[in-house]
Amino acid sequence: MDLSFTPEEQKFREEIRAWVKQNLPNEISHKVHNALELTRDDLQNWAKILGKKGWLGYGWPTEFGGPGWTAIQRHLFEEETALAGAPRIIPFGPVMVAPVIMAFGNAEQQKRFLPGIASGEVWWSQGYSEPGSGSDLASVKTKAERKGDKYIVNGQKTWTTLGQYGDWMFNLVRTSNEGKPQTGISFLLLDMKSHGVTVRPIKLLDGSHEVNEVFFDNVEVPAENLIGEENKGWTYAKHLLSHERTNIADVNRAKRELERLKRIAKSEGVYDDQRFRDEIAKLEVDIVALEMMVLRVLSAATSGKNSLDVAGLLKIRGSEIQQRYSELMMLAGGAYSLPLIREAMEAGWQGDFPGGNPALAPLASTFFNMRKTTIYGGSNEVQRNIVAQTVLG
Repeated sequence: MDLSFTPEEQKFREEIRAWVKQNLPNEISHKVHNALELTRDDLQNWAKILGKKGWLGYGWPTEFGGPGWTAIQRHLFEEETALAGAPRIIPFGPVMVAPVIMAFGNAEQQKRFLPGIASGEVWWSQGYSEPGSGSDLASVKTKAERKGDKYIVNGQKTWTTLGQYGDWMFNLVRTSNEGKPQTGISFLLLDMKSHGVTVRPIKLLDGSHEVNEVFFDNVEVPAENLIGEENKGWTYAKHLLSHERTNIADVNRAKRELERLKRIAKSEGVYDDQRFRDEIAKLEVDIVALEMMVLRVLSAATSGKNSLDVAGLLKIRGSEIQQRYSELMMLAGGAYSLPLIREAMEAGWQGDFPGGNPALAPLASTFFNMRKTTIYGGSNEVQRNIVAQTVLG
């Protein structure tokens, strides 16, 4: 296993860095570096910039309009965009549902849906979790009944991230109650503008609107929007979840936030405290270890070897690291990181006083938001069981 980059890969990195520097809007990178709230326009503006270049689907093969990059090139792209302050690519379209459409959709579905994902024009949402069906997705109850050339969908999804912006949703629905729960699930693509779809916000502790409940009341979905075979959706869902869990690890964002943590610690005068610096050092070691794990997987993929199924392990470590750096930022900010007054943050005055640090304003919001990372995408407790069975034997 060779974890060093070749001269060609280093050149590729430099080309990506130069392009991002020229094309990433400054107002967006400023928000990202200071953990300020990104609007829908911010997120979609960046997606369309990447889409115009042909890089929104940076992990796609050339046959579907992607750049056909190697696993190492994809990693370098992710690292350079993260360090430059680019927003994370909203994964539901290009990273999650697109690979499912490529692998299991028919030619007509690929022609119909992939171009809008690649360009950034169409916003996708994820319809997986339900009340009582989170980590145990096999228990989903949202029902889709086949009637002629359409399905009639009734039920509810919850924790739908940014669902208020969604144009389309990929949806796990129950089409049969026979046999094991997994065998009665299908994978439907649903137009969010359809009659009978209701999106209701779930307000978070900081007052933000990031997640939603989505209700389906006799929603008609054309049968042509079924991916693959009826009652085989569990297979497609597992394929998608492997992409989601690897994405959650997000080692490149962790590297960027580590530097932000150091900046905050220095500006607040706690970087010289030996115990606090020890905690930063331990975090940095774990981030490096996570990166080595990612590079091991990429090295195996590049050499054609079968790597261990470590998507769950990457998710566990990555999500825990995200919580740790948000906790250390709060500790570094001290009393000034405690206020969580959304109106003040929006007005721009929080931290705007003699000796104040405006970068501290969103720390409490980030801290609370990161509590979710060890739960979504399959809770870490469940992931440990999966890793024990599939990796450790």
